[in-house]
Amino acid sequence: MQMKQFVTFEGIDGSGKSTILKLVYKQLKSQGYDVVSTYEPTDTWIGKRVQKCIETNTDPFVTVFTFIADRIEHGTQIQQWIDDGKIVLCDRYAESTYAYQGVQLQDMVKDSVRWLKELSKDRIPIPDRTFVFVIDPKKALDRIQNRDNLIPFERLAFLKKVHESYLELAVGARFCKLDATKTREELVRICCGDIIS
Repeated sequence: MQMKQFVTFEGIDGSGKSTILKLVYKQLKSQGYDVVSTYEPTDTWIGKRVQKCIETNTDPFVTVFTFIADRIEHGTQIQQWIDDGKIVLCDRYAESTYAYQGVQLQDMVKDSVRWLKELSKDRIPIPDRTFVFVIDPKKALDRIQNRDNLIPFERLAFLKKVHESYLELAVGARFCKLDATKTREELVRICCGDIIS
């Protein structure tokens, strides 16, 4: 087994992935590992355009191409961190686009997920591990009801479809599906153990 350098955290809104990532980062840092925490959309000018697309419910195709542009730029930075020997933890990555925009585009593009995958093929680093936080969409939505200004993606019918898409995507050795209702301590222990094994 080899330590995993590039690790992504995926799941529907309210799954707790961002919280666990922060705790995993803190834990690895305290153990002396050289670790970087990042996220998508990024806080670059392109990433800010992505956020605007999401908030204003922009045409799905515009949102997708903006996401892809942001990811290709981000991927260059991620690869540099990897080359420098750092562990990179990323909150949302390619699977988020496949799951969310795949659902948005399912009536507009034949095999939308496959089409999305082709857009950035060979242009972005592939994670060593992708943790997918699995939770009932209603329970996830209950967790985030107090958020200010719920974005259009945070609606039950839509999240149910995204949840199903994540389950279909999370196949193969790279993916590790986690029960998002486990305690924070248990999830952090599982993630850290997997990353440094």
